[in-house]
Amino acid sequence: MASEPQPTARARRPTLSITEAGRRRAVLAFSGRLDAGALGELEERLVDPRLLDAQEVVLEMGDLDHIDLACAYALIRAATGRPQSAALTVRGADRTVRRTLHAVGLDAVAVIEE
Repeated sequence: MASEPQPTARARRPTLSITEAGRRRAVLAFSGRLDAGALGELEERLVDPRLLDAQEVVLEMGDLDHIDLACAYALIRAATGRPQSAALTVRGADRTVRRTLHAVGLDAVAVIEE
């Protein structure tokens, strides 16, 4: 009797949480996989007043496994809609996530730390 093959890796559901919020700085932490299924939640989170009112927004991506182009474009739309005086920093993104962020041009409007 043959058994069914087991998947080698499970896709983690995305988690998007504001872990710090103040007028000076807000942190949005990502984990799992951001793809088209998470786009609506991402867009809602990006217009949260706690992020919009902060002088600096940090996108903490250390636990993010993957981001697709639709979600990366949502990030750049949000970044370009912010006042020019507001700082945006991406932290902890792995090489493949950084590559996607560079492909959509986020590095032109945000600091992407390795």
